[in-house]
Amino acid sequence: MQKEKLARIRKAKGYTQKEIAEILATDVSNYSRKENGTVKIYKEEWNKIAQFLEVPLEQIYEEEDNNVIVQNPVFNDSPGSTAGINVNNFNNDLSIEVIKNLQDYIKLLNEEIRRLKNPE
Repeated sequence: MQKEKLARIRKAKGYTQKEIAEILATDVSNYSRKENGTVKIYKEEWNKIAQFLEVPLEQIYEEEDNNVIVQNPVFNDSPGSTAGINVNNFNNDLSIEVIKNLQDYIKLLNEEIRRLKNPE
């Protein structure tokens, strides 16, 4: 997977996630999620990373095969936000459907946990 390749090359060149995060103007936790595949790395970010690591883009970037990446909602403590969630991240019907399915799955898992803790 390309993210594993990116981490391997970054480490081989002696760079930390913090250093890469700085060139992308993001924080380390967000970059970490990018590197482990839970948050999408955009094409312009791939270009910046390749330039910083002094490697050809093709060495770290590969087209992904129809992978759907759902970014986590951004929690916002500002007044007037809807339940602390930045609703701008929910403009994609597919993302909403995936989130609903995950919420249903979490409910099922919680029920299973309760059942296992209190066997009949």
